[in-house]
Amino acid sequence: MITEFAPDFAEALPDGGVLLGLDLGTKTIGTAICDAGWRFATNGKTIQRGKWGRDRDTLKELIAAREVKGLVLGLPRNMDGSEGPRAQASRAFARNADKAFGLPLLLWDERWSTQSAEAAMIGQDMSRAKRATSIDSHAAAVILQGAVDRLAGGVI
Repeated sequence: MITEFAPDFAEALPDGGVLLGLDLGTKTIGTAICDAGWRFATNGKTIQRGKWGRDRDTLKELIAAREVKGLVLGLPRNMDGSEGPRAQASRAFARNADKAFGLPLLLWDERWSTQSAEAAMIGQDMSRAKRATSIDSHAAAVILQGAVDRLAGGVI
């Protein structure tokens, strides 16, 4: 099930459960995990993208290891709310993930997630080189935290 509507996603997960956040880039996939009670998201590893089969297998291992119950995938909309080629690529990825994993999947508006993640890393005095290698996983955590705040806070 793929949705952009948080209440539908929450309804598909009545008992909560660990969620996996994904920030899909052209070269990498940033990951983040949240606790089963949907309180906080933490950045995970950054996966180097390859062909879908390899990406699927890597994500399948992560899903099994962390007992993930649902996915939150960043949807890169333009500032005016329209969608371009990157959003269409994310939607295609979502369709593939839906078939491969059979988990509820929430598409989450990711505008400003990378900028927010970078600002937080700068605030932690993280070097430019270190930021470059972990920006996608930090952005995934920002995306996932926004979704869990909405889901757990009841402001759906």
